[in-house]
Amino acid sequence: MSGTIPEECSHNHDDGHHHHHHVSGNIKTAFFLNAGFTLVEIAGGILTGSTAILADAVHDLGDSFALAQAWYFESLSGGGSSARYSYGYKRFSLLGALISTAVLLTSSLFVLANAIPRILEPHHPNAAGMILLAVVGVMVNGFAMAKLSKESGMNAKVVALHLLEDVLGWVAVLVVAVVLYFWNVPVLDPLLAIIITLYILSGVVKNLKAMLPVFLQAVPDKFDLDTVTREIEGLEHIHAVHHAHIWSLDGVHNVFTAHLEVDSLLDAEAYIQLKELIRTLVDRYGLYHSTVEIEYPGEACRIAQP
Repeated sequence: MSGTIPEECSHNHDDGHHHHHHVSGNIKTAFFLNAGFTLVEIAGGILTGSTAILADAVHDLGDSFALAQAWYFESLSGGGSSARYSYGYKRFSLLGALISTAVLLTSSLFVLANAIPRILEPHHPNAAGMILLAVVGVMVNGFAMAKLSKESGMNAKVVALHLLEDVLGWVAVLVVAVVLYFWNVPVLDPLLAIIITLYILSGVVKNLKAMLPVFLQAVPDKFDLDTVTREIEGLEHIHAVHHAHIWSLDGVHNVFTAHLEVDSLLDAEAYIQLKELIRTLVDRYGLYHSTVEIEYPGEACRIAQP
């Protein structure tokens, strides 16, 4: 019969429950600040007549989605898989990313539809209201960023970077608002809105290009499947390798599976040595999970060869 070699998964464990709770709490605070202020921005953009503020509201809306995902998955990171989701919940982040990408794309097209006509027929927005919103925007996003900038987790660092972009976006809005307060150059507002929106759309395209190969279970770019296969075939007792696959759960955690044909019947010691060699290879490549099936001489593979 075929044998299956269980490999140790290279799971990344955090320091403990207290650390999870602390990071999750900070991300939660940042989420409510960001989401709450996004609603204020949408109302403020409509009341002031500023397409730049509406564009920044779309940017903050995207970051609210990112914060919501980060909060949710940080809270799950201390647990493992379930009976239904045996690989855990990491792949859920792809669904969240797809939903937020669709929302950002729709919102960005709406902003562009409003901003482009205003370049041809500029309307002077309420500059004083823009200045007030911009100052509050810098303060809110700056406070949220400060809450997360001291955390060591990758999740918190990525979210803090998003919030830094928000702070810089509001600084740009503030500069334009001050110029509009003293000078009558209303075209600056829709121009800034278009610049912010194009920046958002560039991120949307980048995210889509990164997500599609993961959805289609492509071999991640950093791996060469042929190289990995040849390396395994060079191990002692390995006659051939087939049905080798490397794919990603979420763009970060990668999975490896393969069928190994051995050249002879292995005794217990040789079998354990082969397991250790495979485990070493899996660890060296940084693979999150692996499953390898052993096929003995003369044994027919249960899966038809491609």
